[in-house]
Amino acid sequence: MSGRQDTSVPELRVYAPEHARLAATLLLALMLMAGPWLLPLPDWMGRGFIMVGLTLAAVAVLMAVQARMRLNARAMAAELLTGFIEKDATPSFVTDDEGMIHACNGAAVKRFEDASRETLAGTLRSILANPSAVLYRLQCRARVDGAAREDIVTRRGHVRLAVHQMSGGSFLWRVEDILDRGGNGRGADALPVPMITVGRTGAVLFMNEAARTLIGERVKSTDRLFPALPVLPGQINTLSTKNGPVQVLVSEKNRTQGRSELFLMEVDESSFASAQAGFEALPVPFLKVAPTGEIMSSNRMALRLLGVESCANLKLGQLMEGLGRPMSDWLRDTADGLAPNKSEFLRLSRSDKEVFVQVTLTRVVEEGTPLLIAVLNDATELKTLEAQFVQSQKMQAIGQLAGGVAHDFNNLLTAISGHCDLLLLRHDQGDQDYGDLIQIHENANRAASLVSQLLAFSRKQTLQPEILDVRDTLSDLTHLLNRLVGEKVTLTLSHDPVMKAIRADKRQLEQVLMNLVVNARDAMPQGGEIRVETEVVSLDKPLERNRATVPAGDWVTVKVSDEGVGIAPDKLQKVFEPFYTTKRTGEGTGLGLSTAYGIIKQTGGYIFVDSVKGHGTQFTLFFPVYKQQAEHLAAEKPEAAADKAAAAQHGEGVVLLVEDEAPVRAFASRALRMRGYTVLEAESAEDALRTLEDPGLTVDVFVTDVVMPGMDGPSWVREALKERPETRVVFVSGYAEGAFGEAEPDVPNSVFLPKPFSLNQLTETVHAQLH
Repeated sequence: MSGRQDTSVPELRVYAPEHARLAATLLLALMLMAGPWLLPLPDWMGRGFIMVGLTLAAVAVLMAVQARMRLNARAMAAELLTGFIEKDATPSFVTDDEGMIHACNGAAVKRFEDASRETLAGTLRSILANPSAVLYRLQCRARVDGAAREDIVTRRGHVRLAVHQMSGGSFLWRVEDILDRGGNGRGADALPVPMITVGRTGAVLFMNEAARTLIGERVKSTDRLFPALPVLPGQINTLSTKNGPVQVLVSEKNRTQGRSELFLMEVDESSFASAQAGFEALPVPFLKVAPTGEIMSSNRMALRLLGVESCANLKLGQLMEGLGRPMSDWLRDTADGLAPNKSEFLRLSRSDKEVFVQVTLTRVVEEGTPLLIAVLNDATELKTLEAQFVQSQKMQAIGQLAGGVAHDFNNLLTAISGHCDLLLLRHDQGDQDYGDLIQIHENANRAASLVSQLLAFSRKQTLQPEILDVRDTLSDLTHLLNRLVGEKVTLTLSHDPVMKAIRADKRQLEQVLMNLVVNARDAMPQGGEIRVETEVVSLDKPLERNRATVPAGDWVTVKVSDEGVGIAPDKLQKVFEPFYTTKRTGEGTGLGLSTAYGIIKQTGGYIFVDSVKGHGTQFTLFFPVYKQQAEHLAAEKPEAAADKAAAAQHGEGVVLLVEDEAPVRAFASRALRMRGYTVLEAESAEDALRTLEDPGLTVDVFVTDVVMPGMDGPSWVREALKERPETRVVFVSGYAEGAFGEAEPDVPNSVFLPKPFSLNQLTETVHAQLH
């Protein structure tokens, strides 16, 4: 090649002194030593010149010796490098940082004898479409790691390009041909089966000789080969060739880094038996099925997927199920050419595990008799994701429904409990109707608690953490838990005699305990014992479990243990994942433990699970001990006293009440008037704004619903505050959280009162706003 040396030894970078510089040094030394004889100089100066000249002469001699030593080292390194690459059968190049070729061995000259490039990129352009990008990528990796390599698919086959960084900044490159990875000792070009390599964009990167013979020419993209895209692996596709369209069975292998190898097997639909020789070895599950459903033959991949040793004397309907119509009708319509050629998703009748398959039927004719070829694809993962998505959509719809029902019920309960409060004001304990009114009031409160659970389910309930004693919480739950576990299961509670308080949402903690107890019950269908134990533990050092670290300190632990079937080790780490459940369809949502996990984490705690298959499961909950009980109680007492003092006094004021529900508006209006307030009523935001158009009207407090037909509460309040900026606001809603949509209202001097509210709660809230 032009510009290359005849030897394979690169030009090593030896920084020897230049001859001119050495000669100049010697000349200067001679001039200094000859100066005292040529010039009339003092004796002491002459001796100095001579000493300096001798020193320079010694330096020049030392420089010459060092240069000789470096040249000898270069010769030794060159001999060593020559031994490495000169007789190497792999083409090797030595380049500099810019890619200029300094040297190459005999194998490189022989392989690239037609090229006359001075750079490696130009030399490799005969086999690579864009060699500069590949060389730059490998050279950057070699600077960091010292060496790099990459396997590349070219039109001549597979090539491995390797680079090593040498001392001095040079790079040693090796270009090695790779035989076919199938292990048969032949290259892909020698395969008798037509094969093409396709890139992620559909470009045809390589075609072997059999593929070029079948197609009749080289093509650059799959849209020139297949009239119908995308290519369907495992199915019969139409292939465009120079001699016309042909039917080929496509098999996909070795799909890596966006590239895939497609093997093409020509199929004659009028005589499908010609492909029977390769039927058994095809890498795609195939079944040959009669129109009546009997399985005539199957390959190894199909048997492995179906989980059977043989399909003899079996029908397709015995191996799979889930079609929306009779299997015989589907097979008969496909054999008669009446059914559209589309895939069906079916569930295999396997007892060991749940497997879904995508089945595609193709009609063929064999010896004048129509038959069906069933191509199977494992669709278990796809159906699992689909089931999770459907379940999440269903849970979201149920949550929205629960929130809407709870909102409407809160309006009804506000009217019921409110008018009950009004009646209680006119009846004392000696009245015969007083007991009935108390029953109505208590049942309304129970209904409000039930609605609160619906709001919690739809995630629209305000969290209310409080100081709790776990023993008291469990005591309150005992009656309900005993009803949940049934008669076959025994519930045993064991408490630490010295218990410390925690800070958590009581309702959510009860929900967690109920979920764990119900799961323990379901794990013991034949009955058994569920043990719930509480204990205060002190950790001297952090506890590390399951990639979580529990800090040192005081913790309250709750253990829920059962004697059930246990959880397999491979499933133990998945139990907290959303929608994961070991129960059958319809028996569980897969949300219980994931919800419990989220609640525990929000509380600042931890949850762990231990299980032995066949012996039972134990869930351990860690809650941080609440250390400020005294401060909390002391802070609560003055507030309670202040509330009582505030509740005892009510003054005058004008309240604009805006509520679209007539029963709620009637109760609220009467309650406020009884406390001495002047009440102006409006059934919509538009009515309220029209009322406020009177400049002589004075309004002290707006009491408005949040969600109403037309303009909502926050919108009309913002409009009204432009003219009356000092007016106080009380928002009421059937939702406790999320009532304002995506963002909380930026309304000054406003408070929120959730429905259902009592007479005292309403009047005290208005009084607090005025004072």
